[in-house]
Amino acid sequence: MTSQRSSLRPRTASRRPAAHAPALFWLGALLCAGAFALNYYAFVRTTTGQFADESAWAEAESGWRLGRGVFLDFLDLLPDVSVAVAAAVLLVVALVRRRWAPAAIGVGVVAASAATTWILKNFILDRPDRGVPTLEHNSLPSGHTTIAAAAALAIFLVVSPRWRPFAAAAGGLYAVLAGAATLINGWHRPSDVVAAFLVAGFWALAAGPFVLRRGNDWNVWSGYGSFWAASVWWPRLCWLLAVLGIGLAAGLYLLAQQLGAAAVPGEGRIPFFFWAGMGMIAGTGMLLSALLTWLFGFQSRRH
Repeated sequence: MTSQRSSLRPRTASRRPAAHAPALFWLGALLCAGAFALNYYAFVRTTTGQFADESAWAEAESGWRLGRGVFLDFLDLLPDVSVAVAAAVLLVVALVRRRWAPAAIGVGVVAASAATTWILKNFILDRPDRGVPTLEHNSLPSGHTTIAAAAALAIFLVVSPRWRPFAAAAGGLYAVLAGAATLINGWHRPSDVVAAFLVAGFWALAAGPFVLRRGNDWNVWSGYGSFWAASVWWPRLCWLLAVLGIGLAAGLYLLAQQLGAAAVPGEGRIPFFFWAGMGMIAGTGMLLSALLTWLFGFQSRRH
């Protein structure tokens, strides 16, 4: 009797469908929306947040010269490169792997993310006057970063589970590089980049159960170590960079408060706010990658 029960366990586990707890995806999407609102309120609607964000922007423009031309060239190519890479992967998935519905959902994530950013930036959000010298027009969220993050997440959604840990780490690093480049070149503030990550994350999480349910036969997770792209070191890298980035941002914001910031954004002798902003960008992007890796691995069907 005992042997019969033990032999039935793996069969029962193998029947568990992918996305067996879709509420976790909805909760994640709601958390992204809440984090977006908090980010907007803290860095756009308050004087302290505006000063920190504006200081990071000014410090980047006045103090960061190394590689600015390279990053500018990268930003010019970013939308085309992001769309081209995502389109190539989605075409392979659709035509070779015959995963038509997941590929269509991936396209939808990119389109919905881009449309959401455009609507929020141009018609809904504003930047009130809080006495901080700044440009009056709203720049949140970053359109370039949204396209980069959404394209990376579309690829993450449609690849098989054994590829997702690598896709999350590589895509997260790509999105972080894109966001950092917009700050270095003076195109966007750190909060603009964080907002872009959260917009793309919202739509990826909203689409997650549909991708998993439409591919119950191939969304099978064998666990870490079964393939080089499924190495446990990919999520560990994401977690490490997330902790380091968030820790750096929190520490530098606190240090700037203790030492006292310059009276005018960008006139401080040490660029605390620039590096805090870079830490916030890296920490948020890699934290999203780490959490998505965990959630999709947990919600994929097991052998």
